[in-house]
Amino acid sequence: MVRIITLDDIIDLYTKIKLRGLPFILSKLNLNATKRTKSAFNDISIDSAYCWVIPKMHERWNQFITGDSQQGFKEFIIANFVNQKRCLKMLSLGSGKCHHELEFAKHPNFEEIVCMDISDELIKNAKVTAEQNNLKNIIFKVQNVYEYNFPENYFDIVFFHASLHHFKDIEVFLKSKVKYTLKKNGLLIINEYVGSNRLQYPKHQIKAINECLNLIPKKFKKRFKLNLTKNKYYGSGLIRMVVADPSECIESENITPSIHNHFSIIYESDFGGNLLIPALKDLGHHFITLDKEKELVLEQLFKFEDGYLQHNKSDYIFGVYKNDIF
Repeated sequence: MVRIITLDDIIDLYTKIKLRGLPFILSKLNLNATKRTKSAFNDISIDSAYCWVIPKMHERWNQFITGDSQQGFKEFIIANFVNQKRCLKMLSLGSGKCHHELEFAKHPNFEEIVCMDISDELIKNAKVTAEQNNLKNIIFKVQNVYEYNFPENYFDIVFFHASLHHFKDIEVFLKSKVKYTLKKNGLLIINEYVGSNRLQYPKHQIKAINECLNLIPKKFKKRFKLNLTKNKYYGSGLIRMVVADPSECIESENITPSIHNHFSIIYESDFGGNLLIPALKDLGHHFITLDKEKELVLEQLFKFEDGYLQHNKSDYIFGVYKNDIF
């Protein structure tokens, strides 16, 4: 079911004005879609309360992805897919702040890491961090990926972290660009949202998100930096999605089947997020530090989403794939 506009859209507009100011809202009136997309990410000081600010949430995702709540996916990649290799070349597309890539660059396995993003501010900040840490093996490019001249058979790894869902024509892009630039038997590694296009969740998921939200006591429902209580989740309207960021989840549903068509699976793990990420949006600040009551609330939320995932496909996956299907 497509939602054109919802009450959450109005609340989100108010939130953005309060937290990011009117100039940010006015930037969304630009007729150039690329500039509207860029404005969504070209701010290094965004303060938010999404669920990924919650340490316990990362432990949950680690458990799903690596089997160890204390081992993150980067350490897992190094230990299982990189550790015995040297002189590796990695391409990261839509790298944003390059946080993960800067960590990878500290490992001697990598000879060259290329980070590419359209956000000049994020890339400039990452470049400063690299210089401060004397990282010589990482290169930064401010560029539209669709205008990049992909070198043939060059990279050992192509990496996407929360960025592939921003790409259009996924099947063609993976086949003509990613496969083209990867070496034979090179790796495609993703940590991605693969759920409904434009966040147009089906009715049963909206219902479950609200059931999840109802498990949170009222005192933990105050929205971040706002005098508003989050009592119900309505979902994202299509107009807001397109205006705010024309690239957001544009073909997210096609990611997994397209990858499976052109790459073989080495490792793939679901880690949920279907209910917790939308339910805890703007509420994450309540659960950064925990007491017994908050821990119990999170345990109930985790258990509820676990039950949902038994019968529904995960919205988020981590995957490692080999370029050996030709």
